[in-house]
Amino acid sequence: MSDLIVTSITPTLGSGTGLRTYGVTAALARHHPVEVAYQVWGAEEPAVEYGRLGPVTLRATHASRGPARGLAYLRTLALGGTMRIAQGVSPELAGSAGACAENVRVIADGMVAAAALLPLARTREVVYLAHNLESSGFRGQSQAARLEGFERRVLREFSESWMATRADERGAHALAGDEISTRYVPNVVDGAAIEPVRPAGRRRLLFVGDFRYPPNLEAFKFLTDAVLPTVWRRIPDARLTAVGRGLPEASRGPRIETPGFVDELADAYRTADIVLVPLLRGGGSPLKFVEGLAYGLPVVATQHAARLIEDGVPGRDFLAADGATEFAQAIEGLLVDPGRAAAIGAAGRELAIRGHSIDALARLIT
Repeated sequence: MSDLIVTSITPTLGSGTGLRTYGVTAALARHHPVEVAYQVWGAEEPAVEYGRLGPVTLRATHASRGPARGLAYLRTLALGGTMRIAQGVSPELAGSAGACAENVRVIADGMVAAAALLPLARTREVVYLAHNLESSGFRGQSQAARLEGFERRVLREFSESWMATRADERGAHALAGDEISTRYVPNVVDGAAIEPVRPAGRRRLLFVGDFRYPPNLEAFKFLTDAVLPTVWRRIPDARLTAVGRGLPEASRGPRIETPGFVDELADAYRTADIVLVPLLRGGGSPLKFVEGLAYGLPVVATQHAARLIEDGVPGRDFLAADGATEFAQAIEGLLVDPGRAAAIGAAGRELAIRGHSIDALARLIT
């Protein structure tokens, strides 16, 4: 047996999406060969880490332009996909699975790949690798109802859907019915490759995310508008660094740094004291939550985000806070008690290795 993963973007490690794809690929490669057929988008070359995974081959496709691409776009819209999804579908992506042998398991990585392979899923078994319960993060926005309808169709027509959290599994069944088949496939990091760090003692707070994702942008505003002013009243020298693409240009003052995308996230973790996960909505297990745990730094998360790490124990593995005041108090408590911060960071690291590492995922999926 072997696996074919079809993905709509060049496989890199610079985003939560890329890290999830890499983690699943690495875990599957522990058991049998894996081919990753990717559409070149977002980067010209895949991450070099893929070359170290053993039996993994990469196959690039390039999206064409012209009438065939237009037809793929219109076909996706006719199937119920949103404009955002349809724009990523190309004839080349749709044909990536080709005439696969029956002993090759085809896996559609994300919603765009699922849209491209939806016709194939009607003729053979195809797995949908979900990154989030997509519609849960876009409710109330334009085309939200259409996205919900399309996600329901994908969940029903693919042979199995791999969900990042058990909460997403429950949400998928609530959306598409009890008859669909799902599997818990959590987000993971390469724990063995992450060297744990200790709080730097500089009162630095770190929030890592892709701020093009609306829940992350909303979380940033929650931090800057509601949480940090409370923290600064007691600890005026606390600083926030928000790393990631998508933050709009704005004057933020000297206590908030927004460097955008950075190549070496390890440097950001080494200079931090606390990792923040202030999500108020959205599905999937936040990969940056897991990454923060793996680095051995104490994590402060909202109750919403903490519920997505279902095997963790708040107060031992990380801190969970509800509302701006409680979130600020959790930050303050760790900044003034380095011993407690170090203990929570160490427990979080153990949780990440035990339940959210590539080795752990390899034991779950074959």
